[in-house]
Amino acid sequence: MQSSIEKTQSMIDHLAEVNRILEKNGRQEARLIPILQEIQEVYKYLSRDMIAYVADALGVPASRVYGVATFYAHFSLTPKGKHVFRLCDGTACHVKKSHGILNALYSKLELFGDKNTSDDLLFTVETVSCLGACGLAPVMVVDGEVHGQATPELACQLVDQLRAAEKAN
Repeated sequence: MQSSIEKTQSMIDHLAEVNRILEKNGRQEARLIPILQEIQEVYKYLSRDMIAYVADALGVPASRVYGVATFYAHFSLTPKGKHVFRLCDGTACHVKKSHGILNALYSKLELFGDKNTSDDLLFTVETVSCLGACGLAPVMVVDGEVHGQATPELACQLVDQLRAAEKAN
């Protein structure tokens, strides 16, 4: 069990990176989106506490920061996994059965309903309206790498490869 001193030190360490990001961006409200992007890159999501802290640091209402964080689909208010699978569900991908890939990932990662992040916080599965690669349908992007003509088997192989790489590190 952590002592109150350890908890306080942990919070200070946690906010040090946020403060670095705020300073780098001049604590300017006009830089709110890049600030939130960097914070999310580091922490994988934007917590309520982080939103309140940023609002206070920028001298704006928390509702303004929350409004930006909820308006843009890129931002997440819940923790995301280290590895993100973005699966296209646009017309071309849907017709080529992208839902089969989604079902395979959900089964492999033991996800269900609105739960799209694995318990170990290694994987998040998201569907997007279009990835702009219709000629490669069905398409998924894993950690920024495009995989065209994807299959449920490929998706599961990628999960296995990423898990193996995590264990090796």
